[in-house]
Amino acid sequence: MINIRSREEIAGIEKACRIAAEILDILKREARAGKSTQFLDDAAQKICANKKARLAFKGYRGFPGNICTSVNDEVVHGIPSSRILEKGDIVGIDVGVCCNGFYGDTAATVGVESISSEAKKLLEATEAALYKGIEKAREGNRLSDISHAVQFYVESRGYSVVRELTGHGIGRNLHEEPGIPNFGPPGKGPVLKKGIVLAIEPMVSQGRKEITILDNGWTVVTRDRSLAAHFEHTISVDSAGPRILTRI
Repeated sequence: MINIRSREEIAGIEKACRIAAEILDILKREARAGKSTQFLDDAAQKICANKKARLAFKGYRGFPGNICTSVNDEVVHGIPSSRILEKGDIVGIDVGVCCNGFYGDTAATVGVESISSEAKKLLEATEAALYKGIEKAREGNRLSDISHAVQFYVESRGYSVVRELTGHGIGRNLHEEPGIPNFGPPGKGPVLKKGIVLAIEPMVSQGRKEITILDNGWTVVTRDRSLAAHFEHTISVDSAGPRILTRI
């Protein structure tokens, strides 16, 4: 069942989303050469505690980190550790927040200092694909219109969409219906209605679309070890169009 949220519920979700966005904004600036991914995790925990909220990923289905930090060929679900970021790395930072029983989820991939032109193009294309998908999150459209917009843009730039992982509904739970694939034909699936809240998140490989999971049981990597990028916003479907809730 896809939840239709009231104005009051969306306000609660937006509060959690704003906190997640503020944390992500700080972490993007802190992702520098010489810093560990655990440093980013610790920083996120401190910021969130000061805002009287909690990070949503810790312990979720057993996940050990407060946030996800996915470096280079890691697509998503990278576990923060003593790994030191190096100049030229790219790191996907995924932040989920729970505040007063409502959830917000956002992510971005950033370059560590100077990155290659190829990596920069990948990041730009993935972020642009996110906004192509968001643009289709309108009343009366079908869910797969979002999926198709993402896939068409990504593949037009010569990249591959990771197919096993999807975006999702969000609200009173971190993951709700519907799942939102990043590929597929347009005009399929449920009709989008005002009050639906979605976390849209393209996950893109510079090379082939196939993935594998590391021995830690969590971290998803590209099978060909090509670079990967991940961007995400939580949005609500509104009569005036899609509204991005994870925006400062």
